[in-house]
Amino acid sequence: MIESNLPALQVVLPLVAAPLCVLLRRGSLAWLVTWSATWATAAISIAILLRVLDAGTISYTFGGWEPPWGIEYRVDIVNAFVLVLVSVIGAIIVPYARRSVGAEIRSEQHYLFWAAYLLCLTGLLGVAITGDAFNVFVFLEISSLATYILIACGQDRRALVASYQYLIMGTIGATFIVIGIGLLYLMTGTLNLADMAQRLSTMPLHRPQLAALAFLTVGISLKLALFPLHLWLPNAYAYAPSVSTAFLSATATKVAVYLLLRFSYSVFGQSHVIENISVEAVILALSVAAIFTASLVAIFQDDVKRMFAYSSVAQIGYITLGISLANQNGLTGGIVHMFNHAVAKGAIFMLLGCVALQIGQPLMAQMAGLAKRMPMTAAGLVVGGLSLIGVPGTVGFISKWYLVVAAIEKGWWWLAALVLISSMLAAIYVWRLIEVCYFREPSPELEAAGEAPLSMLIPAWVLVIGCIYFGLDATMTAGTAASAAQSLLEATR
Repeated sequence: MIESNLPALQVVLPLVAAPLCVLLRRGSLAWLVTWSATWATAAISIAILLRVLDAGTISYTFGGWEPPWGIEYRVDIVNAFVLVLVSVIGAIIVPYARRSVGAEIRSEQHYLFWAAYLLCLTGLLGVAITGDAFNVFVFLEISSLATYILIACGQDRRALVASYQYLIMGTIGATFIVIGIGLLYLMTGTLNLADMAQRLSTMPLHRPQLAALAFLTVGISLKLALFPLHLWLPNAYAYAPSVSTAFLSATATKVAVYLLLRFSYSVFGQSHVIENISVEAVILALSVAAIFTASLVAIFQDDVKRMFAYSSVAQIGYITLGISLANQNGLTGGIVHMFNHAVAKGAIFMLLGCVALQIGQPLMAQMAGLAKRMPMTAAGLVVGGLSLIGVPGTVGFISKWYLVVAAIEKGWWWLAALVLISSMLAAIYVWRLIEVCYFREPSPELEAAGEAPLSMLIPAWVLVIGCIYFGLDATMTAGTAASAAQSLLEATR
């Protein structure tokens, strides 16, 4: 009985746990509830992925109403991969977060923080699992509203400005998305994504279809921070609490990328819209611009969190670059980079949270000599940085290998060269951090500092080890991503 209801439990567990945290009104109890709910959710997502790999797509209906009339949760290899990514990262962060939240957020707000954390997780999982277009919007708003709270909890008053800025831009993005969904409903008469795709494939081309694709692409691009719609991201990551930054950087933008994949390939894949609009060429140009512009800006940042925030904009460019290539290797590279970037950037921001515990906001000057005072933290940052560069033996190399091969398959040697050149830009800002941490004397702020507590180091190093393990053996990650890519490409034929 429980096994057959796993898709519903995936969303219900964190959704029920969130108000429970508020009712308990104690930070320690709220943390325990969050820990239990997130790890149970992670176990469920893994079970769902194994079931999909064994038996194929899962269709879960509510209230006895068969799709397309009723609401459906539809899980295939693509969103099963995203569910595992979001839930496992969310679970790993919770043990780490107890000490970090205690240091960066006022004690009377702890239970509210955990409630917002669970609601954000609920929304992200709901977006990934639902097969209903309107529910996509509902879950997206749940996650967004919770995200604004997670960002605003930062001690720096600039966190409030960053949260407000994201609220404005996020609302614009959500408005674009709901307009696009409304236009699709107007044309097809259904909100079920699978049924919508089937009806669009048999319809002649009309302007509302073009408008719907345009609205959805812009709205989703704003949510995933694709250049030049990324302006909310650097401040949000830089001034949010360390836990919020680690969680959002590893999960939120990845779910938005999933939405772009779902609408571009599954919903519009067989329609005449894609044939008449060069969406892929636009995304390709914006992706290259994101990679180079954001990497160049990152080089000149003195705030390390802000530096890696701009790095995230560049790394998102690699993901969307794979999507724009629209071949097997390109899509595989883009999808596997969702996982690889989540692991690497989650590790980096968790380790920066360890630094913040000792010295506050991590600035380059204050982190001088970090390796002498916090050797495990510094070593983890090096591994995460090497992953962003794409050094062989790390997860970043796997992603960029697929992207380079995909570009060469299309005869675009210039694009393959740009991917390699862009890695050199990442090497510059990563080397800045290495030079500061390893080749300078400890700053006054670090004189009395010691290594971070094990409760924070161990979860962070789980992701650091993941950067190496999945860089040496990508059978599971790249293999699943390849299956997901094949599934998306088949939907366009």
